[in-house]
Amino acid sequence: MSKRILSALAVALVGGTLLVGCVVTPVGPPDAYVGVGATVAVAPPPERVEYVGVAPVAGYVWFGGYWNWAAGRHVWIAGHWGPGRPGYHWVAHRWVHAGGGWRGAPEVEKCS
Repeated sequence: MSKRILSALAVALVGGTLLVGCVVTPVGPPDAYVGVGATVAVAPPPERVEYVGVAPVAGYVWFGGYWNWAAGRHVWIAGHWGPGRPGYHWVAHRWVHAGGGWRGAPEVEKCS
């Protein structure tokens, strides 16, 4: 066998051996993500200041960043530009104090 074939075989063998130990598992426990309406005991940190700039495309809307609750802690989700949705208007994500905890409020509401 040539050195090139042996090298390729060795790389494939090592790669295959490393993948044998690969296991895919969820990032956190089932309650790691708290959706809208769920309550958490920890207040969110202050909002971060984001640079909005100019819309990249006419008709795009700025969706501001917010604190999300994931894997038992608040995680900042950065704002981004995106297309607006006809019949809807964007409302900034917010946390409201409710029932001894904090609850996420919806970001998008249907126009009436």
